[in-house]
Amino acid sequence: ATGYPIAKVAAKIAVGMTLDQITNAVTGETKACFEPTLDYVVTKFPRWPFEKFNLADRTLGTQMKATGEVMAIDRSLEGSLLKAIRSLEIGLDHIELKKI
Repeated sequence: ATGYPIAKVAAKIAVGMTLDQITNAVTGETKACFEPTLDYVVTKFPRWPFEKFNLADRTLGTQMKATGEVMAIDRSLEGSLLKAIRSLEIGLDHIELKKI
């Protein structure tokens, strides 16, 4: 989600290359030892569609129960979180919890 080819660079390092020998595939000019400029935040949330599975146990634990996920990108953490929450399509557009 960063746009930086982490797996490709890691594979080249694993076969003995150094960061100053690896050309950045994104820019085509700089070497992999230069830190990329990341001016955005990526947030990924799991999606639990319990409305589709009425009899499902809603207790969360170590077992995988999510059936999907959402990903949001913004220039701030707050913006990224709010976009991810809206993308869940559960009727929320904020982080505030309702009192039960």
